[in-house]
Amino acid sequence: MLSSKIAKEFEVAGQNVRKYYQRRLPSNPAKDYYYILRDTPNNESIIVEYGFADSTGDDVNQIKNNWENLAEAVTKAIVEYAGGVYVAPMDSKYYTVKSGDTLWSISKKYGITVDELKQINNLSSNLLSVGQNLIIPTMDVNETTYTVKKGDTLYTLANKFNTSVDNLKSINNLTTDSLSIGQILKIPANNMEDSNNSYIVKSGDTLYSIAKQYNTSVSDLKQINGLTSDILSIGQVLKIPSTSESIVYTVKKGDTLYSIAKEFGTTVNAITNLNNLSTTVLSIGQKLLLP
Repeated sequence: MLSSKIAKEFEVAGQNVRKYYQRRLPSNPAKDYYYILRDTPNNESIIVEYGFADSTGDDVNQIKNNWENLAEAVTKAIVEYAGGVYVAPMDSKYYTVKSGDTLWSISKKYGITVDELKQINNLSSNLLSVGQNLIIPTMDVNETTYTVKKGDTLYTLANKFNTSVDNLKSINNLTTDSLSIGQILKIPANNMEDSNNSYIVKSGDTLYSIAKQYNTSVSDLKQINGLTSDILSIGQVLKIPSTSESIVYTVKKGDTLYSIAKEFGTTVNAITNLNNLSTTVLSIGQKLLLP
């Protein structure tokens, strides 16, 4: 039944599970004791108690520190109970354990330590179960990610992103120079763009949003990158069409159109017209084309 499936997923997620049961109404055993269930006829309804605020155990801390994982456990249980195939959310925050996975292999894949992985998931042992959903520590706001492809080496990636091998190893907790295809590496955000005006796809990006950000078109992006569809993958590196008369500038804290225009020997009107700006308000990280 669904309730037993959810209870099992709770256990996998590390939560204390008391029991699952159905309580009958004393005056009419054909009905459920809880009115919320009685009032939802013709549906399989359950009440999920994630924990109790007055618990003398560790429920409070588990809910506080692990609530997203517990909520995802319920989602996983419902999907599989309905006959679907559960896949962890595609935002790099969750990872679904597959056959052969270990905490070490997962931590290496995401450039974190085993201790960090255990701590954020409230794991007391190194044992994993297939289908278990793990939270992956979110990266620092000054970092982005890159998915290793065939032929990549730390040296080629360091050159590509204007950083050093030692820096890549340090930020990803690597002890060797070995890489594996599909491995996710952290890249300092200020190294996202190389000298060839490339861009690393992040979660939520679309060809339209990237084209708008760089004042180009979707068709131009597809043509320069040899794309046959609009589908993008996180970590994918895209070439940005360059213009012979313009350069791309990333807005920093404290920048104004006036200060930028003065720095690059142009005018506010020239920048406004080139970027089709309807306001002089800028945001940190915004891309501007400069004459």
